[in-house]
Amino acid sequence: MTEAAGDVLYVIVSAAESASGVGELVALAQDAGWIVQIVATPSALAFIDEAELKRRTGRPVRSRYRKPHEPKPPRADAMIVAPATFNTINKFAQGITDTYALGVLAEAPGLGIPVVVLPFVNDALAARTPYRRSLDDLRADGVRIVLDPGDDPWRRALAELGVRPAGR
Repeated sequence: MTEAAGDVLYVIVSAAESASGVGELVALAQDAGWIVQIVATPSALAFIDEAELKRRTGRPVRSRYRKPHEPKPPRADAMIVAPATFNTINKFAQGITDTYALGVLAEAPGLGIPVVVLPFVNDALAARTPYRRSLDDLRADGVRIVLDPGDDPWRRALAELGVRPAGR
């Protein structure tokens, strides 16, 4: 597959209700010139429309490590984790790589790849010490956390990367 010129944005999707709207993030990123690769946790697959996301991006949704004969996806220039669940945030902070999505995330800070995390966590979980500690640990690794995204979380996540997509 020949790639068009442009930076590659990995959108890491975990299992939350808002995952069904990630197509809007894809469209905004593409409008800003990004090539988008969706990487979903296995649980997130039940929350997204894989066929539609493949159609939008021109790339298959990745949710498992590739087999040796399968082509490597392009390396990410940046990553957005949206929605980021309590589970994903805590595992990312602890370096747990029990899914492909977490394996990709675990390497990113060490490779200098900018990562933005857009938490979708209820108040009870957000009040927990392990969660707050995980956010602090991720910030210490240079990960940007968007805790108050306002009315347009997808634009806010892109803005953390310095991207100002055209109006939609």
